[in-house]
Amino acid sequence: MSHDRISRRSLLKGALLTLAAAPAAGMLTREAVAANPLVDPNDGQAKALSYTPDATKVDAKANPNYKPGQHCANCIQYTGKAGDAEGGCNLFPGKAVKSTGWCKVWVLKPGATLG
Repeated sequence: MSHDRISRRSLLKGALLTLAAAPAAGMLTREAVAANPLVDPNDGQAKALSYTPDATKVDAKANPNYKPGQHCANCIQYTGKAGDAEGGCNLFPGKAVKSTGWCKVWVLKPGATLG
């Protein structure tokens, strides 16, 4: 029977390397989102979700769930940072949406307010 054990020193080294790499991974992710192309409102998926880059121009008759103050920045699907003009969206992987946009899958992000 083998008694392969990880030494305390090796364990601490691995933990420190992991902690050091985490912020770098976060920066790479933010840069990758920033480099993503904007969703084209004429894209098939964007049309199916009634995505518009300017929520103030949503046709309320065609989208009865829309209420003023709803926009991508306060949606649970939006992954961009608060205050950014654009960011990622879980519904459009590999693409960015305008923080001022809207689609019919909009759901208020916990802790956010309409406005």
